[in-house]
Amino acid sequence: MTDAADTLDRPTADRADAHTAMPSLSGRRVAITGGTTGIGRAIAVLLASEGAKVFVCGRDADHLEDALARIREVGEGDGINLDLADPKNSKVFVDKATAFLGGLDVAVVNAAIPAEGLTDMDDASLRYAIATDFTAYLLSAHAAADAIGDRGDIVLIGSMSAHVLGAGSTVYAGMKAGIAGFAEALRKELGPQGIKVALVEPGKTGADFQYPDIPADKQRAMIREETMLRAEDIAVGVHYVLTQPRRAVVQQLTIAPREQDQE
Repeated sequence: MTDAADTLDRPTADRADAHTAMPSLSGRRVAITGGTTGIGRAIAVLLASEGAKVFVCGRDADHLEDALARIREVGEGDGINLDLADPKNSKVFVDKATAFLGGLDVAVVNAAIPAEGLTDMDDASLRYAIATDFTAYLLSAHAAADAIGDRGDIVLIGSMSAHVLGAGSTVYAGMKAGIAGFAEALRKELGPQGIKVALVEPGKTGADFQYPDIPADKQRAMIREETMLRAEDIAVGVHYVLTQPRRAVVQQLTIAPREQDQE
């Protein structure tokens, strides 16, 4: 029988093959769209706390100020207010991020807005949702790939809505299914160039994204009941994706509440 103390005293070399290499996030230069609230904010705070230098964007000046205050409590970061529905702003954001960061190693493409069923939306709302949730994803990834060059990561934040379909999710689910296909093809396109592409698909997650359908007090109750995730749960998934060795790509990571309703 082996004594526990003997196990603790064994040389580190005996455990060298017990875990794969985990690249450090310290010094990584990270741009995050929609990094001022919800999942994007949680990702920015976690990565900054691990030593990454982050640059975020969001549409609301108060949200940006709040996010940057928290980011700067744990690390280094800056950001800008802009609306990614404007097609020129994806490149504007990446250019601003690259200038502040001194280059770009990681882009997290996350900014999105809710959308209703197709017949519940007017033409202007539909076009705005497509511009934000789909077109801006592709434009942000395009600008990021140019800025990253030949070594880095692009993480696309999708949604389980791409697979859990309902009558009221036609527009949002359609766009997220498109992002899933885009992520798979982009991974094959950019992989030989040294850029890893990952898709992270959250289930129902607490954030202002859920307002007004699910108010804050109900979100807190659902998180306690484990029918809803915290934004920080998704941030941990992104951390996992970014700390794999260069030879390994986490192609798709789905994170769901333990008791999420699948209807």
